[in-house]
Amino acid sequence: MRFIHVSDLHLDSPLRGLSRYEGAPVDDVRGATRRAFENLVTAALRERVDLVVIGGDLYDGDWPDHNTGLFFVKGVTQLAEEGIPVVIVRGNHDAASKLTKSLRLPRNVYLLSDAKAETVVLDQIGVAVHGQSFFTPAVLNDLASAYPASIPDCFNIGLLHTSLNGRPGHDNYAPTTLSVLQGKGYDYWALGHVHAAEIVSRQPWVVYPGNTQGRHIRESGAKGCSLISVENGTVRDHQAIALDVMRWETLSLDISALPDLDALLDAATAGVRSRLSQADGRALAIRVRIAGSGPLHRTLAIQPETVEQQLRGAAIEASNAQVWIEKIELTTRPQLNLDRIAERDDPLGLLVRELRGLAADAGARASVAEEAIRDLRQKLPVELREGPHALLLDAPGVLAELLCEVEAEVIARLSGEKTIS
Repeated sequence: MRFIHVSDLHLDSPLRGLSRYEGAPVDDVRGATRRAFENLVTAALRERVDLVVIGGDLYDGDWPDHNTGLFFVKGVTQLAEEGIPVVIVRGNHDAASKLTKSLRLPRNVYLLSDAKAETVVLDQIGVAVHGQSFFTPAVLNDLASAYPASIPDCFNIGLLHTSLNGRPGHDNYAPTTLSVLQGKGYDYWALGHVHAAEIVSRQPWVVYPGNTQGRHIRESGAKGCSLISVENGTVRDHQAIALDVMRWETLSLDISALPDLDALLDAATAGVRSRLSQADGRALAIRVRIAGSGPLHRTLAIQPETVEQQLRGAAIEASNAQVWIEKIELTTRPQLNLDRIAERDDPLGLLVRELRGLAADAGARASVAEEAIRDLRQKLPVELREGPHALLLDAPGVLAELLCEVEAEVIARLSGEKTIS
């Protein structure tokens, strides 16, 4: 038995970050979420899967008209013709209370209840799918804890739109824990809500497939679905299948080894071609981040708009217009001889020596930084203060590293040299 696990299709959600740039391929990507769904249907038919499960946020919110729903119905009807069932739960974006329009779903589509958890048993393939849809966008209780018990002699799938115990960048909806999921005795948990693909556990399998189409630069890299192969009631293989039609990437360039603008353009061209070769024919929107210190800094500071247009032109030429630069971030610094400044008998020399002394003396550093760190922690979002993604500002070596990073920045500003940010 094989099935596809997909989530967060956000049909007809706009892609953001390109429309403000003249010549950007906005029209080419306007229907990207629909084309990703078409790729999903094609993949399900090509792989001859027995089931498709959708973990919420099929839609991006209420439809402006019925065309969004009709487009989905058309796609799943193709699956119905091949006898492929589809089981869905709603998430925070397509919660029942948000959708004012509806369409009759084809016979192969099962939309799980938003009133309580329920089970769909597919006898023909020996699968039981358990789940509950969102009725309101902000579900703050643990839905999984009330899911039904597993059904003997079936491959049990839990379908859930959740943030688990929290994920950066995502609201903490339907929170639960891995131990709750493990306690249900299911064979596979098909999760949704988090747009980055992640295998949370393999005992049992707990998986986020990510969304099907990146919509802005924070959703970079390949996007798609998970293809799961099951033998004798056990998951034997997990395969990620890319469905996206347009991809977001970043390109970082360091000017410390680039003597002039021509070298920068050559490095950008090489980076664009490298990323395009890995995109399997997809269009790319790339954010270019230029950092470091060197002689090229002065050119970038004096002529930033000219440099930006030359970079955009180089990307178009290198890719035959398949790549567009979404944004250029300049954070370069002037070239300073900090060792020589440290020898000077003036305030700048004294400051460099003090900063280096703090970086080398853990005791003095801790004394000075204690109050500053306490104030900073109070201003940080909760996900950066607690949990597995917390910033360890007081960890050994972290403050010393930060002092080294800001040394050149502070001295450049005080000495009258401009940094680009």
